[in-house]
Amino acid sequence: MLLNVNLWDDFPRESCRWLIGFQACGLALLLLAPGTVLPAYAQTSGDQAIPAPPTSVQAEVITLDEAIRLAEANEPSYAAALANSRVSALDRSIARGALLPSAVYHNQALYTQPNRAHGPVTASEPAQIFIANNGIREYASQASINETLGLAGIAGVRRADAASAMAAAELEVARRGLVAAVTSLFCGSLAADHKLAVAERAHQEAADFTSLTGKREVGREVAHADVVKAQLQEQQRQRDLEDAKLASEKARLELGVLLFPDPRTPYRLQAPDGASPLASREDVEQAASRNNPELRSALAALQMSHADVLAARAAYLPDLGLNFTYGIDAAQFAVNGPDGIRNLGYSAMATLDIPVWDWLSTQHKVKQSEIRRDAAKVALSTTQRQLIARLDEAYSEAQAARDQLASLDFSAATAAESLRLTKLRYTGGEATVLEVVDAQSAYVGAANAREDGRVRYEAARADLQTLTGTL
Repeated sequence: MLLNVNLWDDFPRESCRWLIGFQACGLALLLLAPGTVLPAYAQTSGDQAIPAPPTSVQAEVITLDEAIRLAEANEPSYAAALANSRVSALDRSIARGALLPSAVYHNQALYTQPNRAHGPVTASEPAQIFIANNGIREYASQASINETLGLAGIAGVRRADAASAMAAAELEVARRGLVAAVTSLFCGSLAADHKLAVAERAHQEAADFTSLTGKREVGREVAHADVVKAQLQEQQRQRDLEDAKLASEKARLELGVLLFPDPRTPYRLQAPDGASPLASREDVEQAASRNNPELRSALAALQMSHADVLAARAAYLPDLGLNFTYGIDAAQFAVNGPDGIRNLGYSAMATLDIPVWDWLSTQHKVKQSEIRRDAAKVALSTTQRQLIARLDEAYSEAQAARDQLASLDFSAATAAESLRLTKLRYTGGEATVLEVVDAQSAYVGAANAREDGRVRYEAARADLQTLTGTL
C-alpha cells in the first residue's frame, strides 16, 4: 500500500501565513542584531558558490624555495605524475609477487540429487544423479599452493621495473618543469613589481616637471608650449602607471594560482640577493650527461620494449605449472570418516603446456614488439641529439643574458643621472623641454629593460638547471 501525504495541503492556510511571517521577522531580527556575522559569498557558478575575496590580512612573505614547495602541493600535473610514479612502484611489486607461489584456502560444500532408480551404492547412501560428482554430499576444505614457471613472468618483472624507472623519470621531468615555471613566474612577478615602482617614480617625476614648467611660465622664463608638453608627458606616465599596476596584479594572480587555493591570497615576494652565478660549461655538460630525466625516460622506454619482445618470445616456450593440495575432500566434514578412515590427505600435480600451433599469432606478436623496440631506439637517439642542442642553446642564452646584466644596470644608472642633469640644465635655461622629455623616456626604458634582462637571465638559468638537475 502506498500512502501519499501532502503536508502543505493538510496544513491550515492561516497557520502557513503565520509561520511565513514569523520566519521573515526572525530573519530581519537576525540581520539587525549587532555583532551578527554571516558568510560572505559572491555570485554563484552552477551549484557551487564562489567565495568572496579575502579581507585584508597580513601578507605572507614568500621566498623562491617556499613558492616551489607550495606549487608542488597544488599543481595538478605534478600530482598526476607523482601518483603515476607511486602506482608504477606498486606494479613492480605486483609483478615480482607473481613469480612467487600463491596459497589459497579452498572451502566447498556440494549436494547432488540422489538417483534412487539405480539403487544405493552402499547400504547407507544411494547413488548420485550426476556421475561427475563423487557423492550426494561432498565437502572440501583444502589449502592449495600453486606456482607457474615460465619466461613470461620474468619478462613481466623486467617490464614493470622499466615502467617504474620511466615513471620516476617522468616525475622528475614534471618536477623540473614545475620548478622552471615557478621560477619564471616568481621572477616575472618581481619584475612587474619593480616596473610598477619605476612607473610610480616616472609619474612623480613627470608631475614635478609639470609643476616646474608652470612656475617658470609664471616667471615668464618659458613659453606655454613647455607646460603643454609637460602635461602631455604626465598624462602618458599616468597611463603607463595604470598599465604597470594591471601587469603587476596579473603576474601576482598567475603565480597565486600555483601557490594558494585562492589566488587572491595576499602575499609578498622576497627577492634573492643578487643574480645567481652561472656554472662553467664543463660542469653543466657533466651534470646533463649523468642526471637528465628525459634521457632516463627514453632509456626506460627502450628497456620496456626489450621486455615486451622477451614476453612475446616466451609464448614459444612451455610453461610448467605446479600444484600441492592438502586438506579434506570427503562425504563428511570431519578429519575421520564414520568407518575410521582418515579424511585428511594431500595431492601434488605438475603440468607442462607445450605450444604447438596458434596460427602464427605468436610470430606476429614478436614482430609487433620488435617494431616498437626499433621505434624506441629512434626516440632515444633523437632525445640524445635534442639534449645536446638544447644544452648548448640554453647555456648560450644564459651566458648572453648574464653578460648583459652589468650593461643594463649601468644603462639604468646612466639614464637616471642624465635625467637629473638635464633637469638641472632646464632649470638654468640651458636645455629644452624636449630634452627633458627624452631623458625621462630614456630612464623609463632603461629601467624596464634592466628588469626584463633579469627575468631573461633567471629564466635561462632555470631552463639550464632543468636540463642538468641542479635546481
